[in-house]
Amino acid sequence: MNARRRSTVQLGSRVAKAVAFAALAGIVLSPGAIAGGHKLAAATNTAWKSECGSCHVAYPAGLLPAASWRALMAGLDRHFGNDATIDAATGAAIEAFLVANAGRDRSKPPTAEPILRITETRWFRHEHDDVAAATFESPAVKSAANCGACHLNADSGRFSEREIRIPPSKP
Repeated sequence: MNARRRSTVQLGSRVAKAVAFAALAGIVLSPGAIAGGHKLAAATNTAWKSECGSCHVAYPAGLLPAASWRALMAGLDRHFGNDATIDAATGAAIEAFLVANAGRDRSKPPTAEPILRITETRWFRHEHDDVAAATFESPAVKSAANCGACHLNADSGRFSEREIRIPPSKP
């Protein structure tokens, strides 16, 4: 192969690599990407935000797999010790939204029963492994399920480490 041809092939290879890198960076860094677990898809639903958000953060659908959301919606009459029953039409609409926007089931091995608590997922445990149990039990936080106590924009599905303010353990 002559020098000019070799130079053209090398340039083509570098351009192809640059284009591939740019495309990958565009996917990973796009606003809706779950890059590093910082922002979940911006999917929203008025009934979900209103009904679920009236008692706690309307947890983003991507935090649990579809089977978990189905099980949660089927047990609203005993929702973590509370009766969160809603009318059938609203329940069906919320369940359809949650299932359509659910995360992947990443449990290994697959569990016989769906995980009902986000705090029991491998992802949650990994992301919070450096948080002391006392922090979750503090009066300002009360529970690991109280995302909004530390994540300033949890209600918007934003969990960036730059937007965390852990309240003091003692009032």
